[in-house]
Amino acid sequence: MHERFAAVVETLHPLFEALVAAPSYSGGKIPQSMPEQGVYLFSEGEDHLYAGRSNNMRQRYSQHTWPSSGHQAASFAFRLARENTGQTTATYRSGDGSRNGLQADPAFSQAFASAKARVGKMDYRFVEVTDQTQQALLELYAAISLGCPFNDFNTY
Repeated sequence: MHERFAAVVETLHPLFEALVAAPSYSGGKIPQSMPEQGVYLFSEGEDHLYAGRSNNMRQRYSQHTWPSSGHQAASFAFRLARENTGQTTATYRSGDGSRNGLQADPAFSQAFASAKARVGKMDYRFVEVTDQTQQALLELYAAISLGCPFNDFNTY
């Protein structure tokens, strides 16, 4: 392993442990003193569902939970809604199965609204990470290590 990469990797486990041990907040009650940049985790009890990263964590939390957030801002809730409606296969063509098409479907739109409300009730914890490389790698490390079922690192 390259020494520069190894040096970053060595920092991940302590940050991961800090994330998992961090106090959790729920019901939209996040502290005023939260860091601006870092990695966050959404959980329901012992089930860790989604890890993410942001350079504006307060705003990113709100995007995940605002009723008015669209599919790009509330990506986790969108995945939950896909799961709840059985429409788990993503398509990158316009039409009924597209993100815009699903969001326009009344049944899916209701599932998406419910999913955003559900995310707002979840346990939310975070750790400050200002280095962008550490953020990216810690998000992956946490999602893989905790088996977060709603993280998706596919690309299109």
